[in-house]
Amino acid sequence: MAAVPETPRRWPPPRDIRLGQGRHTRGRLGFVLLSSEETADDDIRRIVPDDVGVFYTRVHLADPVTIETFAAVGKDLTSAAALLPPDMDAIAYVCTAGGIVLGEDAVARALARAQPRARTVALATCAVDAMRALGMRKIVLGTPYLDEVNRLEADFLVDRGFEVLEARGLNLATGREMCLVEPEDIVALALEVDRPQADGVFISCSGLRTVEVAEEIERRTGKPVVGSNHALIWRMMRLAGVDDRLDGLGRLYREH
Repeated sequence: MAAVPETPRRWPPPRDIRLGQGRHTRGRLGFVLLSSEETADDDIRRIVPDDVGVFYTRVHLADPVTIETFAAVGKDLTSAAALLPPDMDAIAYVCTAGGIVLGEDAVARALARAQPRARTVALATCAVDAMRALGMRKIVLGTPYLDEVNRLEADFLVDRGFEVLEARGLNLATGREMCLVEPEDIVALALEVDRPQADGVFISCSGLRTVEVAEEIERRTGKPVVGSNHALIWRMMRLAGVDDRLDGLGRLYREH
């Protein structure tokens, strides 16, 4: 006996109501975080204005944090970005060194495959844009990473036109440890790597709480400072057309 075709379900028409803009009247930002991330979430929500939407998804990063484990994340970026709500204005992969390992363009393409209308970016790109905006050229680099990752990041910055006068890491092997570094130790790292001829300080890693001490480092070194989340949030807001200037976050947010 032939199967009887199912009758298509008929949904009642929607009620005659007016749909508004929702809460996020100035933009919608998506962030692909690492599984070990505990810092960027708070930094983003603390800085981004309430009328700008903030949405998170995650990818798994295995320990120890090495070039190989960073590279393994690449296969998951598109599927992670697809879990974000639709109609994002901008989407970022929130991992500085991870984006360098995969390549800035490869990261942007992977995110765009999930949401082709969004502006997509790697965190490393945000950091480069921030340093250029501040006129930094001769820089020092502080990170929580192992030496192999520090060398890769320093080479990347040289390729982008910076002169790296010093690069030094804390030799931490897990993402969890990076999130537990106390702010005063970030200040100490910045002062340790600083050199008289440097015209700026870059503290890399989204797990570090650099946002809390960027202004203190600027005061103590007399130089502009860029941190990973610090640059990420600034650039993502600008990509969405949000150009608020904010106090307490250093020169980047006051002047650019």
